[in-house]
Amino acid sequence: MTEYGRGAGHEPWHPEDPLYGDQGWAGQQAVQGQGPYGGQPQHYQQEPQQQPQQPYYGGQQPQYNDQQQYANGGWDTGQQQGAVPYGMNPADPYSGQQPAYGGAEHPDYYAAPDAYPPPQPPNQRHAVPEQAPEPEWDADLEGPEEHPFFAGGNDDDDDDGYDDSRETRRGRGGDRRGKTKKKKSRNGTACLFVALVLVGGGGGVAYFGYQFWQEQFGAPADFTGSGTGSVEVEIPQGAGLGQMGGILTEAGVVKSSDAFVSAATANPKGKSIQPGVYPMKKEMSAKAAVELMANPANLNALVIIEGQRNVKVYEAIDEKLKLKPGTTKDVAKAEFKELGLPEWANDNEKIKDPLEGFLYPSRYDVGKKSTPESVLKEMVSRANGQYASQGIEAEAKRLGLESPLQLITVASLVQAEGKTDDDFRKMAEVIYNRLKPTNTQTNQLLQFDSAFNYLKGQSKIDISESEINSNQDPYNTYTQKGLTPGPIGNPGSAAMTAALKPTKDGWLYFVATDGKHKTEFAKTYSEFQELKDKFNESQGSD
Repeated sequence: MTEYGRGAGHEPWHPEDPLYGDQGWAGQQAVQGQGPYGGQPQHYQQEPQQQPQQPYYGGQQPQYNDQQQYANGGWDTGQQQGAVPYGMNPADPYSGQQPAYGGAEHPDYYAAPDAYPPPQPPNQRHAVPEQAPEPEWDADLEGPEEHPFFAGGNDDDDDDGYDDSRETRRGRGGDRRGKTKKKKSRNGTACLFVALVLVGGGGGVAYFGYQFWQEQFGAPADFTGSGTGSVEVEIPQGAGLGQMGGILTEAGVVKSSDAFVSAATANPKGKSIQPGVYPMKKEMSAKAAVELMANPANLNALVIIEGQRNVKVYEAIDEKLKLKPGTTKDVAKAEFKELGLPEWANDNEKIKDPLEGFLYPSRYDVGKKSTPESVLKEMVSRANGQYASQGIEAEAKRLGLESPLQLITVASLVQAEGKTDDDFRKMAEVIYNRLKPTNTQTNQLLQFDSAFNYLKGQSKIDISESEINSNQDPYNTYTQKGLTPGPIGNPGSAAMTAALKPTKDGWLYFVATDGKHKTEFAKTYSEFQELKDKFNESQGSD
Protein backbone atom coordinates (compact mmCIF):
# COMPACT_ATOMS: atom_id res chain seq x y z
CA MET A 1 0.00 0.00 0.00
CA THR A 2 1.31 3.41 -0.97
CA GLU A 3 1.24 6.01 1.77
CA TYR A 4 0.80 9.75 1.37
CA GLY A 5 4.01 11.43 0.35
CA ARG A 6 5.19 8.34 -1.48
CA GLY A 7 2.92 8.61 -4.44
CA ALA A 8 3.81 9.94 -7.81
CA GLY A 9 4.17 13.63 -7.01
CA HIS A 10 1.06 14.10 -4.87
CA GLU A 11 0.95 16.36 -1.85
CA PRO A 12 -0.38 15.02 1.45
CA TRP A 13 -3.47 16.70 2.94
CA HIS A 14 -3.96 17.82 6.51
CA PRO A 15 -6.93 18.81 8.68
CA GLU A 16 -5.52 22.32 8.69
CA ASP A 17 -6.16 22.57 4.98
CA PRO A 18 -8.90 25.16 4.40
CA LEU A 19 -10.67 22.77 2.08
CA TYR A 20 -10.72 20.05 4.65
CA GLY A 21 -14.20 19.20 5.85
CA ASP A 22 -17.13 16.89 5.49
CA GLN A 23 -18.37 18.59 2.36
CA GLY A 24 -15.05 19.65 0.70
CA TRP A 25 -14.17 18.12 -2.58
CA ALA A 26 -11.17 19.85 -4.21
CA GLY A 27 -8.83 19.09 -1.33
CA GLN A 28 -9.98 15.49 -1.02
CA GLN A 29 -9.16 14.45 -4.58
CA ALA A 30 -6.10 12.25 -4.86
CA VAL A 31 -5.46 13.27 -8.46
CA GLN A 32 -5.01 16.96 -9.29
CA GLY A 33 -7.65 18.32 -11.66
CA GLN A 34 -10.23 15.62 -10.98
CA GLY A 35 -13.80 16.95 -10.68
CA PRO A 36 -16.44 15.53 -8.38
CA TYR A 37 -18.18 13.65 -11.16
CA GLY A 38 -15.80 13.41 -14.12
CA GLY A 39 -13.35 10.51 -14.56
CA GLN A 40 -12.39 7.72 -12.20
CA PRO A 41 -10.46 8.19 -8.97
CA GLN A 42 -6.90 6.83 -8.99
CA HIS A 43 -5.53 4.66 -6.17
CA TYR A 44 -2.19 5.29 -4.45
CA GLN A 45 -0.59 2.09 -5.65
CA GLN A 46 0.51 0.65 -8.91
CA GLU A 47 -2.49 -0.03 -11.02
CA PRO A 48 -2.99 -3.80 -11.33
CA GLN A 49 -4.46 -5.34 -14.39
CA GLN A 50 -8.07 -4.30 -14.24
CA GLN A 51 -10.44 -7.07 -13.50
CA PRO A 52 -13.97 -7.08 -14.84
CA GLN A 53 -16.38 -5.73 -12.32
CA GLN A 54 -18.72 -8.29 -10.90
CA PRO A 55 -22.28 -7.24 -10.37
CA TYR A 56 -23.50 -7.34 -6.85
CA TYR A 57 -26.39 -9.71 -7.12
CA GLY A 58 -27.33 -12.86 -5.37
CA GLY A 59 -25.05 -12.23 -2.40
CA GLN A 60 -21.75 -12.38 -4.33
CA GLN A 61 -19.10 -10.44 -2.47
CA PRO A 62 -17.08 -7.77 -4.31
CA GLN A 63 -13.29 -8.12 -4.71
CA TYR A 64 -11.08 -5.57 -3.09
CA ASN A 65 -7.86 -4.41 -4.71
CA ASP A 66 -6.41 -3.33 -1.47
CA GLN A 67 -7.60 -2.86 2.06
CA GLN A 68 -8.92 0.62 2.73
CA GLN A 69 -8.64 2.25 6.10
CA TYR A 70 -11.30 4.75 7.14
CA ALA A 71 -10.40 8.32 7.72
CA ASN A 72 -13.77 10.04 7.49
CA GLY A 73 -15.57 7.40 9.52
CA GLY A 74 -14.56 8.92 12.80
CA TRP A 75 -12.28 6.28 14.30
CA ASP A 76 -8.55 5.36 14.24
CA THR A 77 -7.25 1.79 13.91
CA GLY A 78 -3.63 2.74 14.30
CA GLN A 79 -2.82 2.06 10.65
CA GLN A 80 -1.94 4.53 7.96
CA GLN A 81 -5.08 6.29 6.91
CA GLY A 82 -5.74 7.00 3.29
CA ALA A 83 -7.94 9.81 2.04
CA VAL A 84 -11.22 8.74 0.64
CA PRO A 85 -12.01 10.64 -2.57
CA TYR A 86 -15.07 12.81 -2.53
CA GLY A 87 -18.25 11.00 -3.32
CA MET A 88 -16.97 7.58 -2.23
CA ASN A 89 -18.72 5.61 0.46
CA PRO A 90 -16.09 3.82 2.48
CA ALA A 91 -18.51 1.00 3.08
CA ASP A 92 -19.32 0.57 -0.59
CA PRO A 93 -16.67 -1.19 -2.73
CA TYR A 94 -18.18 0.35 -5.83
CA SER A 95 -18.26 3.91 -4.64
CA GLY A 96 -14.83 4.60 -6.13
CA GLN A 97 -16.10 4.27 -9.65
CA GLN A 98 -17.85 7.06 -11.45
CA PRO A 99 -21.35 6.28 -12.68
CA ALA A 100 -21.33 5.36 -16.33
CA TYR A 101 -24.09 7.08 -18.22
CA GLY A 102 -25.97 5.24 -20.82
CA GLY A 103 -26.47 1.95 -19.10
CA ALA A 104 -23.82 1.59 -16.43
CA GLU A 105 -24.76 0.91 -12.85
CA HIS A 106 -25.65 3.87 -10.66
CA PRO A 107 -24.92 3.98 -6.96
CA ASP A 108 -27.74 2.30 -5.13
CA TYR A 109 -28.47 4.69 -2.25
CA TYR A 110 -31.76 3.08 -1.35
CA ALA A 111 -30.68 -0.61 -1.27
CA ALA A 112 -32.95 -1.47 -4.17
CA PRO A 113 -30.77 -3.22 -6.78
CA ASP A 114 -33.70 -4.02 -9.01
CA ALA A 115 -34.38 -0.31 -9.45
CA TYR A 116 -31.26 0.13 -11.61
CA PRO A 117 -29.99 -1.77 -14.67
CA PRO A 118 -27.20 -4.33 -14.09
CA PRO A 119 -23.60 -3.18 -14.57
CA GLN A 120 -22.06 -3.33 -18.04
CA PRO A 121 -18.60 -4.59 -19.06
CA PRO A 122 -15.69 -2.22 -18.38
CA ASN A 123 -15.27 -1.24 -21.98
CA GLN A 124 -18.68 0.45 -21.86
CA ARG A 125 -18.08 2.57 -18.79
CA HIS A 126 -17.21 5.67 -20.77
CA ALA A 127 -20.10 5.60 -23.21
CA VAL A 128 -21.32 9.01 -24.24
CA PRO A 129 -24.38 9.80 -22.11
CA GLU A 130 -27.63 10.43 -23.88
CA GLN A 131 -28.83 12.67 -21.08
CA ALA A 132 -27.00 13.65 -17.96
CA PRO A 133 -29.16 12.87 -14.90
CA GLU A 134 -29.55 15.33 -12.12
CA PRO A 135 -27.20 14.74 -9.17
CA GLU A 136 -28.80 12.72 -6.41
CA TRP A 137 -29.90 14.80 -3.45
CA ASP A 138 -28.72 13.42 -0.20
CA ALA A 139 -31.20 14.51 2.45
CA ASP A 140 -28.82 13.32 5.16
CA LEU A 141 -26.06 15.70 4.07
CA GLU A 142 -28.03 18.86 3.38
CA GLY A 143 -31.41 20.39 4.06
CA PRO A 144 -33.63 20.46 7.14
CA GLU A 145 -34.20 17.31 9.08
CA GLU A 146 -37.54 15.67 8.49
CA HIS A 147 -39.85 15.73 11.48
CA PRO A 148 -40.03 12.29 13.09
CA PHE A 149 -43.83 12.40 13.18
CA PHE A 150 -44.02 12.29 9.38
CA ALA A 151 -40.81 10.29 8.87
CA GLY A 152 -42.06 7.55 11.14
CA GLY A 153 -39.16 7.97 13.55
CA ASN A 154 -39.38 8.12 17.32
CA ASP A 155 -36.76 8.11 19.98
CA ASP A 156 -38.76 5.55 21.84
CA ASP A 157 -38.76 3.17 18.89
CA ASP A 158 -35.12 2.08 19.36
CA ASP A 159 -35.82 -0.45 22.03
CA ASP A 160 -32.54 -2.34 21.55
CA GLY A 161 -30.28 0.71 21.33
CA TYR A 162 -29.53 0.08 17.69
CA ASP A 163 -28.19 3.20 15.97
CA ASP A 164 -30.16 3.68 12.80
CA SER A 165 -27.71 6.17 11.29
CA ARG A 166 -26.74 7.13 7.77
CA GLU A 167 -24.39 4.16 7.51
CA THR A 168 -27.14 1.83 8.56
CA ARG A 169 -29.47 3.10 5.85
CA ARG A 170 -26.81 2.69 3.21
CA GLY A 171 -25.41 -0.57 4.59
CA ARG A 172 -22.56 -1.26 7.02
CA GLY A 173 -19.11 -2.42 5.93
CA GLY A 174 -20.19 -2.69 2.31
CA ASP A 175 -22.68 -5.45 3.09
CA ARG A 176 -26.05 -4.33 1.76
CA ARG A 177 -27.61 -7.31 3.39
CA GLY A 178 -26.43 -6.07 6.74
CA LYS A 179 -28.78 -5.70 9.64
CA THR A 180 -31.46 -3.08 9.05
CA LYS A 181 -33.90 -2.40 11.84
CA LYS A 182 -37.48 -2.03 10.75
CA LYS A 183 -38.83 1.06 12.40
CA LYS A 184 -42.11 1.37 14.11
CA SER A 185 -43.99 3.82 11.94
CA ARG A 186 -46.58 6.41 12.65
CA ASN A 187 -47.17 6.96 8.94
CA GLY A 188 -50.45 5.07 9.08
CA THR A 189 -51.61 7.03 12.11
CA ALA A 190 -50.57 10.31 10.54
CA CYS A 191 -52.36 9.48 7.31
CA LEU A 192 -55.46 8.47 9.23
CA PHE A 193 -55.31 11.71 11.23
CA VAL A 194 -54.90 13.83 8.11
CA ALA A 195 -57.71 11.93 6.40
CA LEU A 196 -60.02 12.52 9.35
CA VAL A 197 -59.13 16.20 9.36
CA LEU A 198 -59.80 16.46 5.65
CA VAL A 199 -63.08 14.56 5.91
CA GLY A 200 -64.16 16.58 8.93
CA GLY A 201 -63.09 19.84 7.30
CA GLY A 202 -64.80 18.86 4.08
CA GLY A 203 -67.97 18.07 6.00
CA GLY A 204 -67.84 21.44 7.74
CA VAL A 205 -67.23 23.24 4.48
CA ALA A 206 -70.10 21.33 2.88
CA TYR A 207 -72.43 22.17 5.78
CA PHE A 208 -71.66 25.88 5.85
CA GLY A 209 -71.69 25.96 2.07
CA TYR A 210 -75.17 24.46 2.12
CA GLN A 211 -76.29 26.97 4.71
CA PHE A 212 -74.90 29.83 2.61
CA TRP A 213 -76.61 28.47 -0.51
CA GLN A 214 -79.89 28.13 1.36
CA GLU A 215 -79.65 31.68 2.65
CA GLN A 216 -78.71 33.12 -0.73
CA PHE A 217 -80.54 30.96 -3.23
CA GLY A 218 -82.64 28.33 -1.46
CA ALA A 219 -86.31 28.54 -0.59
CA PRO A 220 -86.81 30.27 2.80
CA ALA A 221 -87.97 28.25 5.77
CA ASP A 222 -91.75 27.98 5.85
CA PHE A 223 -94.59 26.19 7.58
CA THR A 224 -97.30 24.29 5.73
CA GLY A 225 -101.05 24.50 6.08
CA SER A 226 -103.41 27.08 7.54
CA GLY A 227 -102.09 26.87 11.10
CA THR A 228 -103.61 26.03 14.46
CA GLY A 229 -104.77 27.89 17.54
CA SER A 230 -105.10 31.65 17.55
CA VAL A 231 -102.91 34.68 18.03
CA GLU A 232 -103.49 38.39 17.60
CA VAL A 233 -100.89 40.32 15.61
CA GLU A 234 -100.72 44.10 15.29
CA ILE A 235 -99.04 45.65 12.26
CA PRO A 236 -98.09 49.28 12.94
CA GLN A 237 -98.50 52.21 10.59
CA GLY A 238 -95.79 52.49 7.95
CA ALA A 239 -94.56 48.91 8.33
CA GLY A 240 -93.02 47.39 5.22
CA LEU A 241 -93.20 43.75 4.19
CA GLY A 242 -89.91 42.95 5.89
CA GLN A 243 -91.05 44.42 9.20
CA MET A 244 -94.39 42.65 8.89
CA GLY A 245 -92.59 39.37 8.32
CA GLY A 246 -90.43 39.95 11.38
CA ILE A 247 -93.48 40.62 13.57
CA LEU A 248 -95.25 37.53 12.27
CA THR A 249 -92.14 35.39 12.78
CA GLU A 250 -91.71 36.59 16.36
CA ALA A 251 -95.38 35.81 17.04
CA GLY A 252 -94.94 32.28 15.69
CA VAL A 253 -97.33 32.83 12.79
CA VAL A 254 -94.82 32.23 9.97
CA LYS A 255 -91.50 30.40 10.11
CA SER A 256 -89.37 33.12 8.54
CA SER A 257 -89.62 36.72 7.42
CA ASP A 258 -88.14 35.79 4.05
CA ALA A 259 -90.94 33.31 3.41
CA PHE A 260 -93.55 36.00 4.15
CA VAL A 261 -91.88 38.60 1.94
CA SER A 262 -91.59 36.07 -0.88
CA ALA A 263 -95.26 35.08 -0.60
CA ALA A 264 -96.42 38.71 -0.35
CA THR A 265 -94.39 39.63 -3.43
CA ALA A 266 -95.93 36.75 -5.38
CA ASN A 267 -99.47 37.78 -4.37
CA PRO A 268 -100.93 40.66 -6.46
CA LYS A 269 -102.58 42.03 -3.30
CA GLY A 270 -99.54 41.45 -1.09
CA LYS A 271 -98.28 45.00 -1.26
CA SER A 272 -101.68 46.42 -0.27
CA ILE A 273 -101.69 44.82 3.18
CA GLN A 274 -102.88 47.42 5.64
CA PRO A 275 -101.67 48.08 9.16
CA GLY A 276 -103.92 46.94 11.92
CA VAL A 277 -104.74 44.06 14.22
CA TYR A 278 -105.17 40.65 12.61
CA PRO A 279 -106.62 37.58 14.28
CA MET A 280 -104.29 34.86 13.00
CA LYS A 281 -103.13 31.32 13.76
CA LYS A 282 -99.85 29.79 14.82
CA GLU A 283 -97.55 28.09 12.28
CA MET A 284 -99.32 29.25 9.15
CA SER A 285 -97.72 28.92 5.75
CA ALA A 286 -96.54 32.27 4.45
CA LYS A 287 -98.97 32.01 1.56
CA ALA A 288 -101.93 31.46 3.91
CA ALA A 289 -100.85 34.37 6.11
CA VAL A 290 -100.61 36.74 3.14
CA GLU A 291 -104.02 35.69 1.80
CA LEU A 292 -105.61 36.38 5.18
CA MET A 293 -103.98 39.77 5.61
CA ALA A 294 -104.63 40.86 2.03
CA ASN A 295 -108.38 40.81 2.74
CA PRO A 296 -109.32 43.97 4.74
CA ALA A 297 -112.40 42.20 6.07
CA ASN A 298 -110.10 40.08 8.22
CA LEU A 299 -108.73 43.10 10.03
CA ASN A 300 -109.73 43.25 13.65
CA ALA A 301 -110.51 46.94 13.25
CA LEU A 302 -113.26 49.42 13.79
CA VAL A 303 -114.04 51.64 10.82
CA ILE A 304 -115.76 54.99 11.36
CA ILE A 305 -117.18 56.41 8.15
CA GLU A 306 -117.40 60.13 7.38
CA GLY A 307 -120.49 61.78 8.78
CA GLN A 308 -121.31 58.91 11.13
CA ARG A 309 -123.02 60.02 14.31
CA ASN A 310 -121.69 59.21 17.74
CA VAL A 311 -124.61 57.02 18.63
CA LYS A 312 -123.67 54.67 15.79
CA VAL A 313 -120.03 54.76 16.78
CA TYR A 314 -120.86 53.68 20.33
CA GLU A 315 -122.86 50.77 19.04
CA ALA A 316 -120.00 49.69 16.78
CA ILE A 317 -117.53 49.75 19.64
CA ASP A 318 -119.78 47.64 21.83
CA GLU A 319 -120.16 45.13 19.05
CA LYS A 320 -116.47 44.99 18.23
CA LEU A 321 -115.43 44.57 21.84
CA LYS A 322 -118.31 42.19 22.48
CA LEU A 323 -119.75 44.38 25.19
CA LYS A 324 -123.29 44.83 26.41
CA PRO A 325 -125.20 47.38 24.24
CA GLY A 326 -125.06 50.88 25.70
CA THR A 327 -121.76 50.26 27.56
CA THR A 328 -119.67 52.66 25.44
CA LYS A 329 -122.40 55.33 25.42
CA ASP A 330 -122.49 55.31 29.22
CA VAL A 331 -118.68 55.57 29.37
CA ALA A 332 -118.71 58.53 26.95
CA LYS A 333 -121.34 60.36 28.97
CA ALA A 334 -119.57 59.78 32.27
CA GLU A 335 -115.92 60.28 31.23
CA PHE A 336 -115.95 62.69 28.29
CA LYS A 337 -113.88 65.21 30.24
CA GLU A 338 -111.09 62.67 30.61
CA LEU A 339 -110.84 61.73 26.96
CA GLY A 340 -108.74 64.64 25.72
CA LEU A 341 -111.21 67.17 24.35
CA PRO A 342 -109.72 70.64 23.60
CA GLU A 343 -110.63 73.57 25.83
CA TRP A 344 -112.88 75.17 23.25
CA ALA A 345 -115.03 72.03 22.93
CA ASN A 346 -118.39 71.67 24.65
CA ASP A 347 -118.83 75.42 24.82
CA ASN A 348 -122.62 75.29 24.71
CA GLU A 349 -124.76 73.90 27.47
CA LYS A 350 -127.33 72.80 24.90
CA ILE A 351 -124.94 70.37 23.23
CA LYS A 352 -126.42 66.92 23.34
CA ASP A 353 -123.11 64.99 23.12
CA PRO A 354 -119.79 66.69 23.90
CA LEU A 355 -117.91 64.06 21.87
CA GLU A 356 -119.92 64.65 18.69
CA GLY A 357 -117.58 65.77 15.93
CA PHE A 358 -114.50 64.43 17.79
CA LEU A 359 -114.72 60.73 16.98
CA TYR A 360 -112.70 61.18 13.84
CA PRO A 361 -113.65 59.04 10.82
CA SER A 362 -110.91 56.48 10.26
CA ARG A 363 -109.98 52.88 10.92
CA TYR A 364 -109.05 51.95 14.46
CA ASP A 365 -107.33 48.77 15.47
CA VAL A 366 -108.86 46.99 18.39
CA GLY A 367 -107.73 43.89 20.19
CA LYS A 368 -108.23 41.89 23.33
CA LYS A 369 -106.72 44.65 25.44
CA SER A 370 -108.90 47.40 23.96
CA THR A 371 -111.55 49.11 26.11
CA PRO A 372 -114.23 51.73 25.35
CA GLU A 373 -112.05 54.34 27.04
CA SER A 374 -108.95 53.47 25.03
CA VAL A 375 -110.80 53.47 21.73
CA LEU A 376 -112.64 56.76 22.38
CA LYS A 377 -109.45 58.43 23.56
CA GLU A 378 -107.64 57.41 20.40
CA MET A 379 -110.46 58.81 18.25
CA VAL A 380 -110.45 62.15 20.05
CA SER A 381 -106.68 62.35 19.79
CA ARG A 382 -106.77 61.79 16.07
CA ALA A 383 -109.47 64.45 15.62
CA ASN A 384 -107.43 66.97 17.60
CA GLY A 385 -104.44 66.31 15.40
CA GLN A 386 -106.40 66.78 12.18
CA TYR A 387 -108.09 69.95 13.33
CA ALA A 388 -104.85 71.43 14.60
CA SER A 389 -103.14 70.72 11.28
CA GLN A 390 -105.88 72.72 9.54
CA GLY A 391 -105.55 75.64 11.95
CA ILE A 392 -109.27 75.81 12.68
CA GLU A 393 -108.93 78.29 15.53
CA ALA A 394 -107.53 80.98 13.31
CA GLU A 395 -109.75 79.96 10.40
CA ALA A 396 -112.88 80.24 12.50
CA LYS A 397 -112.10 83.89 13.21
CA ARG A 398 -111.36 84.56 9.58
CA LEU A 399 -114.76 83.15 8.58
CA GLY A 400 -116.61 85.21 11.20
CA LEU A 401 -117.51 82.29 13.43
CA GLU A 402 -117.68 82.46 17.19
CA SER A 403 -115.49 79.43 17.94
CA PRO A 404 -113.60 76.56 16.34
CA LEU A 405 -116.46 74.29 17.42
CA GLN A 406 -118.78 76.20 15.09
CA LEU A 407 -116.42 75.51 12.19
CA ILE A 408 -116.64 71.80 12.96
CA THR A 409 -120.41 72.17 13.14
CA VAL A 410 -120.48 73.74 9.65
CA ALA A 411 -118.38 70.88 8.36
CA SER A 412 -120.73 68.33 9.94
CA LEU A 413 -123.76 69.95 8.23
CA VAL A 414 -121.91 70.02 4.88
CA GLN A 415 -121.04 66.34 5.32
CA ALA A 416 -124.64 65.39 6.09
CA GLU A 417 -126.27 67.30 3.20
CA GLY A 418 -123.69 67.08 0.42
CA LYS A 419 -123.05 64.16 -1.92
CA THR A 420 -119.79 65.09 -3.69
CA ASP A 421 -116.78 67.29 -3.09
CA ASP A 422 -118.23 69.88 -5.41
CA ASP A 423 -121.47 69.75 -3.45
CA PHE A 424 -119.54 70.27 -0.25
CA ARG A 425 -118.10 73.64 -1.27
CA LYS A 426 -121.47 74.93 -2.57
CA MET A 427 -123.19 73.65 0.55
CA ALA A 428 -120.66 75.49 2.74
CA GLU A 429 -121.41 78.73 0.84
CA VAL A 430 -125.15 78.22 1.36
CA ILE A 431 -124.56 77.95 5.12
CA TYR A 432 -122.37 81.04 5.32
CA ASN A 433 -124.79 83.09 3.17
CA ARG A 434 -127.78 82.10 5.28
CA LEU A 435 -125.93 82.95 8.48
CA LYS A 436 -125.38 86.50 7.32
CA PRO A 437 -127.49 89.20 9.01
CA THR A 438 -128.29 90.57 5.57
CA ASN A 439 -130.12 87.37 4.62
CA THR A 440 -133.72 88.46 4.21
CA GLN A 441 -134.94 85.43 2.30
CA THR A 442 -134.51 82.81 5.04
CA ASN A 443 -133.82 85.26 7.86
CA GLN A 444 -130.78 83.31 9.10
CA LEU A 445 -132.68 80.00 9.22
CA LEU A 446 -130.65 77.14 7.80
CA GLN A 447 -133.69 74.84 7.32
CA PHE A 448 -131.65 71.61 7.08
CA ASP A 449 -133.52 68.33 7.33
CA SER A 450 -130.31 66.64 8.46
CA ALA A 451 -130.31 68.63 11.71
CA PHE A 452 -133.91 67.64 12.46
CA ASN A 453 -133.08 64.00 11.72
CA TYR A 454 -130.16 64.21 14.13
CA LEU A 455 -132.51 65.54 16.74
CA LYS A 456 -134.84 62.67 16.15
CA GLY A 457 -132.17 60.04 15.69
CA GLN A 458 -133.47 59.20 12.24
CA SER A 459 -132.66 59.58 8.53
CA LYS A 460 -135.70 60.72 6.61
CA ILE A 461 -136.09 62.87 3.55
CA ASP A 462 -139.84 63.23 3.61
CA ILE A 463 -140.67 65.23 6.73
CA SER A 464 -143.97 67.05 7.06
CA GLU A 465 -143.90 70.80 7.53
CA SER A 466 -146.25 70.60 10.48
CA GLU A 467 -143.90 68.25 12.32
CA ILE A 468 -140.88 70.40 11.70
CA ASN A 469 -142.54 73.74 12.38
CA SER A 470 -144.00 72.59 15.69
CA ASN A 471 -140.66 71.45 17.13
CA GLN A 472 -138.67 74.06 19.07
CA ASP A 473 -135.57 72.04 19.88
CA PRO A 474 -132.29 73.95 19.57
CA TYR A 475 -131.22 71.44 16.90
CA ASN A 476 -134.25 72.22 14.73
CA THR A 477 -132.91 74.68 12.16
CA TYR A 478 -136.43 75.28 10.80
CA THR A 479 -137.49 77.00 13.99
CA GLN A 480 -134.11 78.09 15.46
CA LYS A 481 -131.80 80.61 13.79
CA GLY A 482 -128.17 79.99 13.25
CA LEU A 483 -126.12 76.86 13.68
CA THR A 484 -126.99 73.93 15.86
CA PRO A 485 -125.42 73.99 19.38
CA GLY A 486 -122.80 71.50 18.25
CA PRO A 487 -121.87 69.20 15.38
CA ILE A 488 -124.46 66.68 14.13
CA GLY A 489 -121.90 64.10 13.11
CA ASN A 490 -118.22 63.48 12.56
CA PRO A 491 -117.06 65.26 9.39
CA GLY A 492 -114.26 63.96 7.21
CA SER A 493 -111.35 65.89 5.79
CA ALA A 494 -113.12 66.79 2.52
CA ALA A 495 -116.06 68.36 4.33
CA MET A 496 -113.71 70.25 6.62
CA THR A 497 -111.75 71.55 3.64
CA ALA A 498 -115.00 72.71 2.02
CA ALA A 499 -115.97 74.51 5.21
CA LEU A 500 -112.64 76.31 5.11
CA LYS A 501 -112.82 77.16 1.39
CA PRO A 502 -116.44 77.59 0.27
CA THR A 503 -117.45 78.76 -3.18
CA LYS A 504 -118.31 82.40 -3.74
CA ASP A 505 -121.02 82.13 -6.38
CA GLY A 506 -124.02 83.39 -4.39
CA TRP A 507 -125.68 80.02 -3.70
CA LEU A 508 -128.53 80.27 -1.20
CA TYR A 509 -130.80 77.27 -1.89
CA PHE A 510 -130.38 73.55 -2.67
CA VAL A 511 -132.70 70.61 -3.27
CA ALA A 512 -132.03 66.89 -3.67
CA THR A 513 -134.10 66.75 -6.82
CA ASP A 514 -134.08 62.95 -7.08
CA GLY A 515 -134.55 62.62 -3.35
CA LYS A 516 -131.31 60.61 -2.94
CA HIS A 517 -128.14 61.27 -4.88
CA LYS A 518 -128.51 64.42 -6.95
CA THR A 519 -128.31 67.86 -5.34
CA GLU A 520 -129.00 71.03 -7.32
CA PHE A 521 -128.39 74.62 -6.18
CA ALA A 522 -130.17 77.93 -6.71
CA LYS A 523 -129.46 81.59 -6.00
CA THR A 524 -132.98 82.96 -5.91
CA TYR A 525 -136.23 81.89 -4.43
CA SER A 526 -137.89 81.41 -7.85
CA GLU A 527 -135.09 79.06 -8.90
CA PHE A 528 -135.60 77.22 -5.66
CA GLN A 529 -139.33 76.73 -6.47
CA GLU A 530 -138.40 75.15 -9.78
CA LEU A 531 -136.07 72.70 -8.05
CA LYS A 532 -138.77 71.94 -5.50
CA ASP A 533 -141.28 71.11 -8.23
CA LYS A 534 -138.71 68.84 -9.77
CA PHE A 535 -138.35 67.00 -6.49
CA ASN A 536 -142.12 66.60 -6.13
CA GLU A 537 -142.33 65.13 -9.58
CA SER A 538 -139.64 62.58 -8.77
CA GLN A 539 -141.49 61.55 -5.64
CA GLY A 540 -144.87 61.29 -7.43
CA SER A 541 -143.41 59.05 -10.08
CA ASP A 542 -142.26 56.48 -7.55
